[in-house]
Amino acid sequence: MCGVSTQTVSRVINNRPDVSVATRSAVEAAIASVGYQPSAVARSLVQRRSHTLGVIAAGLQFFGVAQTLNGIAEASETAGYALLLKEVESAERVDILPVIDFFIGQRVDGIIFAAPDLGGNLSATLPTWSPPMVFLKTAPAPNMATIAIDNHGGACLATEHLLALGRRRIAHLAGPLAWREARDRHDGWRDTLRDAGVEPGPVVSGNWTSASGVTAFEQILAIAPDIDAVFAANDQMALGVLYVAHNLGIAIPGELAVVGFDGMDEAAQFTPPLTTVVQPLRELGREAVNQLLAAIDEEPQARGPLRRTLPTQLVIRESAPTPVRERALAGAGSSATPG
Repeated sequence: MCGVSTQTVSRVINNRPDVSVATRSAVEAAIASVGYQPSAVARSLVQRRSHTLGVIAAGLQFFGVAQTLNGIAEASETAGYALLLKEVESAERVDILPVIDFFIGQRVDGIIFAAPDLGGNLSATLPTWSPPMVFLKTAPAPNMATIAIDNHGGACLATEHLLALGRRRIAHLAGPLAWREARDRHDGWRDTLRDAGVEPGPVVSGNWTSASGVTAFEQILAIAPDIDAVFAANDQMALGVLYVAHNLGIAIPGELAVVGFDGMDEAAQFTPPLTTVVQPLRELGREAVNQLLAAIDEEPQARGPLRRTLPTQLVIRESAPTPVRERALAGAGSSATPG
């Protein structure tokens, strides 16, 4: 149509400067007239890169998973990559290797494993033809790049805060202990109490939902009605605790201090506003993409297994407030901040 080479058309499409104004205008007019769209498939064959990343996830309905995927999507969009998502029901019950084979068949450039745990389903040695992979929320493993959030440390922050408030009968409303995050938060609560010489209170597991928080907290009260604090493994289950306490006339924080985990924006509007451990979920997703792209590009810093853990922060609100006389003691570098 324009009487120019395919290379010239390519330079126009890719906004190269070495094309005359007249030629560029003619090519752009021809593109508009026929509705031409470059073929991503053809381009991937030429470049040997699909500009697509695979993501393996589970529990998309939960806050932590959704926020992590938001970070992955943001960083992928910025880098010009599309996402191909596969949700698995449970990392303990689904064989992950066929999912990886699916992504390999789709010619993705890299894979982010964002499911809650590896369980025993992924062999220690990935297929030799597998593209670069980054694992989130899993234990560090040889020859695997892993990025995680310090769930154990965050639970320690929450429990140390409750101890500093003088609470000694501290129960734990755990998440489903098949999830590594739930196990790490449980262990941080238990380890902190034992280090302080305080007997751990009762533990009941929920399934991350506020409704399960209601049921689990009722069970905790049936076991130990004299508890004076609860560390809930996420904010939604903590909301269930606040609901039950309100219905039973249990004063918060007077009779019962409550700390959650996640840092949901809505936690500031709970009644009372919830003290919670904030985890950098979007940063986790963005960092996963950045590290994966570095591995795809074979940048020097991507060589060898990456192991990185992102810190958490305690935000203090009215469900477990710091006494006024003690607030001035918190330094600028403290990991505990008022909400």
